[in-house]
Amino acid sequence: MREVDDGVGAGWVPARIFGNERVYKEELRRIFGRCWLYLGHVSEIPNPGDFMLRKMGEDDYIVTRDKDGKIHAMLNACRHRGVHVCRVDRGNAEQFRCLYHGWTFANNGDLVGGPLWKNAYGDMSKSENGLLHVAQLDTHQGLIFATLDAKAPSLKEYLGGMAWYLDLIFGLNEHGVEFMGPPQRCVIPGDWKSAADNSCGDDYHLPTLHKSIAEVNAFPVSFVENMKGYHIQAAPGHSLSFSSAMTEDDPGPRFFGSPQNLVDSFNTSQISADQLHAARMSRVIVGNVFPNFTFIIVPTTDDPSQPPVAGISLKVWQPKGPDRMEIWNQFPVYKNMTQEQKERQYAVTLASFSVGGLFEMDDSEPWSMIHQTGGSVSAEVLDLKLNYRMGLPDTGIAQRLTDFPGPGVVYAPRYEEGVQRNLYKFYADMMSAPLDQWPETSFPSDEL
Repeated sequence: MREVDDGVGAGWVPARIFGNERVYKEELRRIFGRCWLYLGHVSEIPNPGDFMLRKMGEDDYIVTRDKDGKIHAMLNACRHRGVHVCRVDRGNAEQFRCLYHGWTFANNGDLVGGPLWKNAYGDMSKSENGLLHVAQLDTHQGLIFATLDAKAPSLKEYLGGMAWYLDLIFGLNEHGVEFMGPPQRCVIPGDWKSAADNSCGDDYHLPTLHKSIAEVNAFPVSFVENMKGYHIQAAPGHSLSFSSAMTEDDPGPRFFGSPQNLVDSFNTSQISADQLHAARMSRVIVGNVFPNFTFIIVPTTDDPSQPPVAGISLKVWQPKGPDRMEIWNQFPVYKNMTQEQKERQYAVTLASFSVGGLFEMDDSEPWSMIHQTGGSVSAEVLDLKLNYRMGLPDTGIAQRLTDFPGPGVVYAPRYEEGVQRNLYKFYADMMSAPLDQWPETSFPSDEL
């Protein structure tokens, strides 16, 4: 971690952080055991009794809405022997019952009782034996986040400037979003950091890895034109990238390729005029909330005879070891779209960002190799450092901007890797900080 911290500012990251069992075990405790993690959206559990099973690191958590409408997130482990009390992905239930000894818990986590309770336990306190809740739970624009660390900063402080950009997507109109189907899941070889790294704004790989997407006319913007836009370090650890028209004369699409009747509903009731303008000029947005929550809006088509549409994909790169991750894909649509528009957007997004999607299949191929290199004897013996220098003062054409209306450290055009350096700098800070201390979650004022 000292090597990461010492080298990342100059654009060098040791390959050995990838595919490393010892590093991975520390990540589970120091990052996934402390950071705010995305669990889902409030629209997935709209009714009292609704629940869904989600992950925090490698651990299962039951996310519920109780009879009073309050949302909870609880470790899926009976307090008697630790057996799972929920064994399905989603549903509606007033109670969860352990199959081992029958202890039963209300959907708010309270222990209700068990078989022959008086004989077995007499007056033992039930209130002290309920399901364990996360230390903190909060929402932003309907997105549910939780942390296991009671001393973690608030979600508002943790997101920092990234909230401005999440609002730009989820606050475009007052109707909000809903989700098409349950999360799509698949396990692939790779280190979760490779996917998070890519999602910070690795635009340089597009003309090489995704060349076939242009060849089949699935994406409406040329790769040269697509590199116009911004790289933004929104807050420590959180980064994103805009492909954007830089002037009114630059080609579209506008609002990511959203249909006109939806565009007409976008307003500033929840966002600012600057946010609305940034969304209007945007063609693509991709970003990553540290550590492993990614949002993507890309205009694509699954049929070149049909116009591209804006597809929204939310992804969680769930760690399953130093050499495996499980991709959780979700597909939100704006509630006030027509049913036909929702289904069209869903189909197009599946064709691009899903188990069989064009982008996803391309991306997963190099990710499957990075951890192999990082975990190799040669990477250790030869002290392999990976090059993250693009966008430094002596490398490339990207320039720092000071007049962008949104928060963060901003560069243009998108030939730049400061967004990834921001990821690894905060990663090193989290991995190195004592468990009872937190690194800074905002940039020093002299950096902005």
